[in-house]
Formats: sequence, structure tokens, C-alpha cells
Amino acid sequence: MRSHESQFSDARPIRRTLEEKKRLVSELRETLGTMKSHASAATKDAIKARIKELEVDIASAPPPRERDDRRALTDPGANPRRRGPRVAF
Repeated sequence: MRSHESQFSDARPIRRTLEEKKRLVSELRETLGTMKSHASAATKDAIKARIKELEVDIASAPPPRERDDRRALTDPGANPRRRGPRVAF
């Protein structure tokens, strides 16, 4: 069976937001902390490597942009669904 465009099985990395990455790092740290002592070293190393990779992504992320809501107020074509005020008859 062939995969469709933008389906998860088409060998593309999953895009995550900065908040999702931060949440994933905290979950992985918690998982690493709650692992038993008899857990395999390879599993622990894989989790540590994933944490390090996500931390690099978080550190290299550009700062969040501020939204400019003034554009919607000044540009009448910014929101075509917006109508004028309702008038009661």
C-alpha cells in the first residue's frame, strides 16, 4: 500500500513546536529518572542522546515572533469573513 502525501509513513520527520519539544524533553528526563537499575545501557544512552538532540533544537530555535494584530484592523482584506456591525431593526 502506498503512502499519501504528508502521511506519517512517508519517512519524513515529525514537525514539533517549541512547546512540544520542551514537553518531550521533560517527559524523557522523567522516564530516564524512573528507569530501573537493570534497564539496558543502550536504552538509557538512546534516551540521553534524544534529550541532547532536543536541547540543541530548543537552544537554536529563533525567538518567538510577536503577533501584529493591528494589521487585521487596518487591512480590510485581511479577513474576508469579517462583516460590519450587526444592526437590529
